[in-house]
Amino acid sequence: MEEFEDDYMSDVFTNKQKDVRPGMPMVRQRKVALEKEAHHKEMNIKNRQKSYKEVEKERRETVLSSSLGQENKGFALLQKMGYKTGQGLGKEGGGRVEPIPLNIKTDRGGIGLEEVKKRKAEEELDNYRKRTQMKQQAEKQALEDFRLRKRTEKEEHRTEADLQRSQRACEQLDNEKGVSDPREPWYWPAQIEEVKEEESEDEDEESEVDEEQLSSLEKLQILTSYLRDVHCYCIWCGTSYNDGDDLTANCPGDSAADHD
Repeated sequence: MEEFEDDYMSDVFTNKQKDVRPGMPMVRQRKVALEKEAHHKEMNIKNRQKSYKEVEKERRETVLSSSLGQENKGFALLQKMGYKTGQGLGKEGGGRVEPIPLNIKTDRGGIGLEEVKKRKAEEELDNYRKRTQMKQQAEKQALEDFRLRKRTEKEEHRTEADLQRSQRACEQLDNEKGVSDPREPWYWPAQIEEVKEEESEDEDEESEVDEEQLSSLEKLQILTSYLRDVHCYCIWCGTSYNDGDDLTANCPGDSAADHD
């Protein structure tokens, strides 16, 4: 029996194909090749879609960026009339040098739409600035009102404290001079409740000075004047002076602001 050697150049080896039927394992090299082919096809499609819009734009920009040549009939007529490249139009050559720029409309908006959009954007910007300015002014005014309210409250508290101090000083100084009843009921702090009871009993009786009609500041001014004139005493200095001349010479003034 003859033995035959394998012929590696026969069709058995050169035309041997792998079985790539569905469900059968695919050779890795064949799989990579198919993926690359699909990727190339996809990129070619994308490039064609991209170039469809951009090629025309690139061609237009190329033509617009290049100078006019002899093949242009209008340029040829200008040269026959004496025009030279780079020279301005007109008899004196002071006119336009470059051609009028080309503005191509590529969107589907109507004529004048860009102007309307621009005007609306400017109006919105103006309205935004106005709202911002009004808001800042309102915040500034609110801050000023808050500071004024706090300052007023502080002054009122200070006035009330000075009034109570003046009432206590008045009662003490009057007692030292043998005065048993204050000039006005509210001159002494102990008489406040009695005044309210008398007012409830004699509502129809008129009085020279109605306590309810006087503010704390007015009461303080009246009482400090009484202390200075009668007792030569200043509540802010906390000192009883010898006489009116001594008070005038050594006391800074008759108000709290003069002693700050």
